[in-house]
Amino acid sequence: MSRTEITWWGHSTVWLADSGVTLLTDPVLTGRLAHLRRMAGPAPRLPGAPDAILLSHLHADHFHVPSLRAVPGDPVLVVPRGAAAFAARAIPGAARRCVELGPGEETKIKGVRVRAVPARHDGRRGPWSRERAEAIGFVVEGASRTWYAGDTGLFDGMGELGPLDLALIPVGGWGPTLGAHGHLDARDGAEALRRVRASWAVPVHYGTLWPVGMGRVRRHMFDEPGPRFAEFAAEAAPDSRVRVLTHGETFGVPA
Repeated sequence: MSRTEITWWGHSTVWLADSGVTLLTDPVLTGRLAHLRRMAGPAPRLPGAPDAILLSHLHADHFHVPSLRAVPGDPVLVVPRGAAAFAARAIPGAARRCVELGPGEETKIKGVRVRAVPARHDGRRGPWSRERAEAIGFVVEGASRTWYAGDTGLFDGMGELGPLDLALIPVGGWGPTLGAHGHLDARDGAEALRRVRASWAVPVHYGTLWPVGMGRVRRHMFDEPGPRFAEFAAEAAPDSRVRVLTHGETFGVPA
């Protein structure tokens, strides 16, 4: 019997159900985002209104305003400290729904604890934007302990997040210099898994969004990070098990 279920809707969009509480991470629900186009999987079909949305940082492929406006219901918005003012300007009704967290701070969503944890990633909205808030990840504690990393590179203290039941680890992107800009590639993702000591891991942040007009270029960068992560993890973290999901697939964490 599963105590926690996740559905991966591509990129970093995950529907997480734990102890009767539903959380949605960094939703991108559209087929197009600026110069990026959804290249794999169906458009996300949310099963209903989540209890809360976890937003890791201000980059548009994680804090996607049109998608946030389209999420049904009136979910709590858990955002990095300093991001609530931007959310209030961009999303109707967000001012009364935002909970700001910095690393080490936490909130409760019904019976589930959501704790902000560090991430090594640029916290600006964009290179010319004045909007800035420190990038974070989240550890969700209910029936399971689940780490959603957001975007991050390897950082000191990552091992202090574990042990975990499930790790949602970003392993790809769309540029050849990915690892130099506060991201994990497949190999570094496996090292992250080794450090956090998760029983299960699911790779995310790959294989979904791709620059318009480049669908046939560098296909290995688009298709391979998830399976490659599983290969590297088998060597780096042999006590962990990896489940590579297809877009829209649901995985129940074994009890």
